[in-house]
Amino acid sequence: MNHNTAPEIITTGDPSSGKKYVLPFILVVSLFFLWGMAHNLDSILIPHLKKACNLNNRQSTLIDTSVFFAYFLMAIPAGMILKKWGYKATMISGLLAFAFGAFLFVPAANNLSYVTFLVALFIIGCGLTMLETSANPYAAVLGDPAKATSRLNLAASFNGLAAMVAPMIGGLFILSGKSHTKEELAAMSEGSRNHYFLEEAASVKMPYITLGIILLVIAVIFYFIHLPEIKTKSIDGEAKGSFFGALRHQHLRWAVIAQFFYVGAQVCVTSFFIRMAQQGGGFDEKTAASYLAIYGFLFTAGRFAGTALLQFIASHQLLSIYAVISVLLCLLAITGSGVIVVYALGGLGFFMSIMFPTIFALGIEGIGDDTKPGSSWLIMSIVGGAILPFGMGTLIDMYGDHIQVGYSIPLVCFVVVLFFGLRGYKIAHR
Repeated sequence: MNHNTAPEIITTGDPSSGKKYVLPFILVVSLFFLWGMAHNLDSILIPHLKKACNLNNRQSTLIDTSVFFAYFLMAIPAGMILKKWGYKATMISGLLAFAFGAFLFVPAANNLSYVTFLVALFIIGCGLTMLETSANPYAAVLGDPAKATSRLNLAASFNGLAAMVAPMIGGLFILSGKSHTKEELAAMSEGSRNHYFLEEAASVKMPYITLGIILLVIAVIFYFIHLPEIKTKSIDGEAKGSFFGALRHQHLRWAVIAQFFYVGAQVCVTSFFIRMAQQGGGFDEKTAASYLAIYGFLFTAGRFAGTALLQFIASHQLLSIYAVISVLLCLLAITGSGVIVVYALGGLGFFMSIMFPTIFALGIEGIGDDTKPGSSWLIMSIVGGAILPFGMGTLIDMYGDHIQVGYSIPLVCFVVVLFFGLRGYKIAHR
């Protein structure tokens, strides 16, 4: 949020009472959980739809591309919608788009159409962009300004909770535990093969129908519940920052690059987690999903631990330490075998946890009027989640479906993050 603006909540009734904010805040927190569910179910969908739609690794990563490219395309329009319609209408619109995308999973599964799945995920991504664009600042200003940071941390913890819950739900209701080699599929009759593919695809319908119904119910609640209005008052005139002018700050440019690679690394790690646990760790599909839930727990724990450590260690130093450890864990995942490979991936969850907010904060430090456009660049840089997993899938296919080789992509990403923590974060004084 721009440092030149002061959000003001306009309400009726006794402004000294914080009770009126409790229900709106609970509703906003539910959004953090729901978009966390959407993102973390993608880690289940990638190996699952790879089977159901008979895809190669590169094709399966188009799931990530669809969602994160939607973020890239919708980042600016979502901001415009927020400015024109306000927080409540933007959140409801995001929920409706999210629900529509979830319901599209039914015809996609019925027709075994991977393209329809991708369209559905793109629409979900557009809905998520509207939710994140509106819910983050709304949670920050919904109550006592002195407690804004604690409110955001509380809301974000439910996002972390979803990282644990989604793999459990996906493992229970989506993953079948059945898999066939290319040779086994070729030996099947065409009817048996099609039945297998349709049966696999059908398992996504119930979870996504349920999710869609929940989203519609929450959208209706949002419609009927009074939400305090938020107006932004300028303290010292209009901000002078410009979208492209913000890039004159060298440390912001490096932050955008680091964020691109960090988000790409995180999505790469989770997208191939289940297949890595199967191939490198020797686990079955269901067990691999349970370890993905443990990864989610470690990611959440890492965020709390990192927040505590930042009280004693400079943020760029902690970022550098975590990046070095992440590089070493990637090396272990690439060269190791058995359960140690899965432990390495779980460790990555812990040490990646603080990277996004830390890079973000370092990137906008000291850029004054360019804070708001600088923030937009950092949000748009998450397009790395659309591009780098596609590269990882391509590399895996080039090496004959050797998943461990693919983890050299996140390894390189963490080297870029390390450079930012050591040098790139420094503000160039003119």
